[in-house]
Parts: sequence; structure tokens; C-alpha cells
Amino acid sequence: MSVTLTSSPSKEGVVTPPSDLEGAQPREKSDLAPHPRENISQWRWILTMIGIYLGGLLFGLDTTIAAAVQGPVYETLGEIEKLPWIGIGFPMGSVAVILLVGTLFALFDIKVLILSFIFLFEVGSAICGAAPTTTALIIGRVIAGIGGAGMYIGALNYISAFATPSEAPLYNASIGLSWGVGAILGPVIGGAFSDSSATWRWAFYINLPLAGVLSPVYFFAFPSKNPRPMESVMAKLKQVDWVGAILNAGVFVLFQVVLTFSGSTYPWNSGFSIAVWTVWGVVLVLFIIQQGWTIFTTKENRIFPVHFLKSRTLVLLFIATSACAASPITIYYIPLYFQFTRGDSALTSAVRLLPFIFINIFFMMVSGALLQKFGRYAALYFAGGAFILTGGILLFTADPSTSVARIYGAEVLLAAGTGLAFQNAYAVAAVKVDDNDKYNAIRYMNVAQPGAASIGLSIVGCLFQNLGFLALRDALGSYDLPEDAIRSALAGTQSAVFRSGNDELAHLAINTVAETISRIFGAVVAAGALLMVTALLMRWERLNLGARTAA
Repeated sequence: MSVTLTSSPSKEGVVTPPSDLEGAQPREKSDLAPHPRENISQWRWILTMIGIYLGGLLFGLDTTIAAAVQGPVYETLGEIEKLPWIGIGFPMGSVAVILLVGTLFALFDIKVLILSFIFLFEVGSAICGAAPTTTALIIGRVIAGIGGAGMYIGALNYISAFATPSEAPLYNASIGLSWGVGAILGPVIGGAFSDSSATWRWAFYINLPLAGVLSPVYFFAFPSKNPRPMESVMAKLKQVDWVGAILNAGVFVLFQVVLTFSGSTYPWNSGFSIAVWTVWGVVLVLFIIQQGWTIFTTKENRIFPVHFLKSRTLVLLFIATSACAASPITIYYIPLYFQFTRGDSALTSAVRLLPFIFINIFFMMVSGALLQKFGRYAALYFAGGAFILTGGILLFTADPSTSVARIYGAEVLLAAGTGLAFQNAYAVAAVKVDDNDKYNAIRYMNVAQPGAASIGLSIVGCLFQNLGFLALRDALGSYDLPEDAIRSALAGTQSAVFRSGNDELAHLAINTVAETISRIFGAVVAAGALLMVTALLMRWERLNLGARTAA
């Protein structure tokens, strides 16, 4: 999830290199342009990349770690109606601020900002680990999500500031790989702690010592880079589109709130659901109007780069990247499928993601190398979509008796597909925009990638809660169970339905939940098909990553 972009000049002139970047070798006199790392020694850049990769891994880890801890959290804290927020809180906090954070990184010193967001992420993690109530845990997840978004976008901007265009694909693959590995390991680590004496709380506490070990790197090795060194803090703050930032956050937060509560907590036709859907629609319209007509902002400073929507390639890249957000759905629901159908523990079910991990890593690196060498991005998207579509069909047609080998085969196909397509848009967009739009390109693709992943998880979570409840209610109707007991069955095999001692009841509930999970993978099928169609509409060109091309 990264991009390599050259830094753009400020209004006053060329950005001056930071004064603290000693020890680097001077560039040759024959160079036509300064190397973006000409004042950074090799060892310092390596340490910086290690810190960046760890940040990406932790961001990915916390995106999916709730998949394995919801059941244990429910046993400890209760409040089944709030359980979905443990998973949704983190990505919701991230996506709500993702455009604002991108704007801040285009204005302020990159090192100061990333250190601030790392601190915020650790504060959120500490609150989660020590949470005495589910509400406190949710608050901690939202805070950690905001911090995680800053860490991730900071990593993207470090790459944009200090890497050359020709390095972009491999750096993109590496940053995306770190996020992907973290996202895949989330259920594994969450399951391991949940099944151990350390309990689920250490699934969140673990972020603290990891960041502590690398704190010297963050403070002393990370280089500084101020994109607007001649402007004061107040002048920069005045350039931020605060109205757009608030409306944008409202669009994402309200959408996820109404998806989470509608149907599961409040009926779709209830006053609450109708009211929130209405408010969300109003906020969305206001955001579109405010951005389109630059109300309380300017075309240069508006938080969403509306002019990108005039570019065929950039629009298609946005759609393709959003389609790749099917990956977190796979990571989240395959372990759940094994918990219900095979009786796996949280750890064992998460370990079954290993085929996805290794294949995804391999194909993500292959994609970066192929894009760098051949530049045929449309072909990579088409192949990725075909793999995702096939793997999604295998999971969509699965049932409780489906063999483990078939599920592993679907994992391999999905891993190959997402690996080929997940990260390419950042590098492609970098050569499709003007230099002064480089930071806008990062923000634009961030909405498509982590933003779509967050929205995708919310939509699928809504489907799972609603379809699952209706299916269980129909299947278990003869047992006259209370609504809370039926809903708790969706949280995992720790619920009273599975511990009742009634084997027939448990078997019926397992089959029903497993079938619901299979239906969820219809979203993955749709994502794969959309990705293939989008690829066909792209320019089937050979991209020169070292030169700007027509968008």
C-alpha cells in the first residue's frame, strides 16, 4: 500500500533538504536531478524502512485481529449487541480521518506527524487491552484506528518523498506486503492470545512492546521532511479543508453506524434506522456540493481531489483498488468458517490461513516486479480479477461438508488474485498525475484501498448479522429461543446455543451459520467480476514508471 512520489516544490521554491540527514554520499555531477535520498545514508534508510514496515504490519494486524477475539471478549465483557463494533471500530476510525490525515502530511513535517500518530495508536491499544467494558474497548479501537491511519499514510508519504519512480513498484509491493501480512496474522495472533493464559487483552497490548523496541529508530533514524518549509503553522492550518474533513468523516461514520445497527439492533423500518439513513444521505449530498463548488475551501485545498474524476484511468484505478478490498473479507470469515464447521479453536482456525499468507506474499512481490519491468498494469488487474472470481465461487458454493483441500484451493486463488492487483494503483497513479498532485494521488487511493476495505467489512458484517439471524431464527424456530441467544450464536461456538448439551440444536445451528458464511462470499465473487470488467476498460498500455503519461 505505498507509492513512490517525488516531492513537489512549495509556493516559495524548491523544498530544501533536512539539515539532520548527515552521512550520505553526494550525488554525481552528471546527475540531471538530485536523488531524493542524496542526503540520507544507506543504513539510515534501511532502519527507516524497517520502522515503516512494522507500522504497516501493525496497521494490518489491528484491522483483522478482532476476527479471533470477539468470542472471548463476549465471554469476558458481555453486551452481545455491541460485539460488531469491536471489529468495525478500528477501520471506521481509520477511514473517517484518512483524507484529513493525507492533507496534513502534504503540509507538515512528516516525522513529527508520524511520531504523533504512532503515539495515538499505542494509546488506543493500551485502552483496548485494559478495557473494563465493551464501550471502553470500542473507544480504544477507534482511537487506535485513527493512529493506525496516520502510521500507514505516513509510510506512504515517506516512500513518496524519498524513493525514485523506478523503485515505486517494489516499494509498493513491500509496504502492501507488510500490511497484508499483518492483516493475515491478525486472526492468528488474536487466536493465540485468546487461547492462552495471557487472554485476548494481550492481542492489543502486544503493540506496546513492539513499538517500544523500535522507538530509537522512530526518534533518531527517521528523516525529517517538511513539504512547505517556508510557511507558518497557522498558514498551513488555514489551508486545511476543515468543513470537507468533517463532512467526509460524517459520511463514513454514519454509513457504518447505520449498517451496524439496522436490522440487527433496530428493524430496518424503525424510526432510528430511517432517521440515520436520512441524515447520512443529507451529509453525503452536502459533502458532494461542498467539494464540487469549493464552499469554504479552494480547488487547490479541497480535501477530495475532484478533478481526478475527469480522468478515465484514475477512476478505473479507484474502482479496481476498491474491488481488491475483498481480501479482508477472506481473512475475516475463513477462520470463522473453520471454527463452526470443524470445531477449531481461534488459533487453529487462523493458522489455516497460512496458504493465503505465503501465496499472497509471493504474488505481491511478483506483481511489483512485473509492473516495474513490463508496466502492463491492466493485464495484472485482469488476471487478479480472474483468480478472485474463481476463488470466490469456490467459497460461495461451499457447505459444512466441503473438504478442507477445496477451501485451501480457494485461499490460494484469492491470495494470487489480490497479490497481483492489490498494490499497483499507487505506482500507476504516480505517473498519471502532475507533480503538484502527487500527494493528492496518495489520498485518492487511500480512500479506495483502506477506505473500501473498511466499508466492505461493514457491509459484509451487516449481511452476516442480518442474514445469519434470520436464517437461525427460521432454523431454530421450534426451540423457542430468545433473540439474544440466537444472535449470540453468530459470535462463535462459545455461545449458549452450542453449549446447551443438545447435539441436534448445535448441529442445526452450525450448518445454518456455515451456510450464511458461504453466502457472504458472494461479495468476493462480485469483486472479482468487477475487477475483470474494470481491467478491460483500462488502457492496455505499457507504462514507463519513470515518466509521466496521459491519464
